[in-house]
Amino acid sequence: MKCRQGLSALLLLVLGALPARATDNHRYGKNEYAIIRDGLSPNKQLSLAAHGEGEFGDGGFHVWLMAEPGHRRIVALEGVGEDNILDTGPGSYHASWTADSRRVAISFRSSRHVVELNLYSIENRKPQRLTGPSLFREVAGRDVGDDDDLRVSVPEIAWQGSDRFTLTERRSFTTEDAGFAGRLGGYAKVWEKLDNGRLSVEFSAVADCVISGNNYRVTNIRVGTFEFKP
Repeated sequence: MKCRQGLSALLLLVLGALPARATDNHRYGKNEYAIIRDGLSPNKQLSLAAHGEGEFGDGGFHVWLMAEPGHRRIVALEGVGEDNILDTGPGSYHASWTADSRRVAISFRSSRHVVELNLYSIENRKPQRLTGPSLFREVAGRDVGDDDDLRVSVPEIAWQGSDRFTLTERRSFTTEDAGFAGRLGGYAKVWEKLDNGRLSVEFSAVADCVISGNNYRVTNIRVGTFEFKP
């Protein structure tokens, strides 16, 4: 339930349904490493904590793997830093751990309406970033490009075990390409034609994924629900 509540709060922040500032900033004390939302691992031996410098906390910002219960730094996680984050407040970062504390996913905003989802494997207190395809790439055969005019992107994860998870991916585009939705088949829905002739299109997919080594692969993909109606 904590995972669902944390992701729902992040989704509301992305869609602007919460009375929050455009960014969530935090001024950290010199030795303040604040545990992020649901950041304490199930075995209570690890946690994920945010720290940055300066008035807005964006100087040298990182999310750190910490040893508990002593709350000692181990290492900064790859892929979360001042070059790809919007917020610095610890409450704007959400962790989702597997029950055995061997894997963790972190959700955070890279821009106001775009959420990033990073996956990590943790063995002997050493985090390793897990890589794999986006669901958009699985369907379209390519990554999202600058010309696609991505407006909203919200991925979600639900662990089904230490090596398996369900990935949900919802994206909203505003495009001039009349054939954009058609090429995505049932994974896309055109919500409306805008005054300038552009189309508001939502992409939605759900997939079962399996981890192998430092990668994951999609084993089954299906159409998701459509929720981004303007």
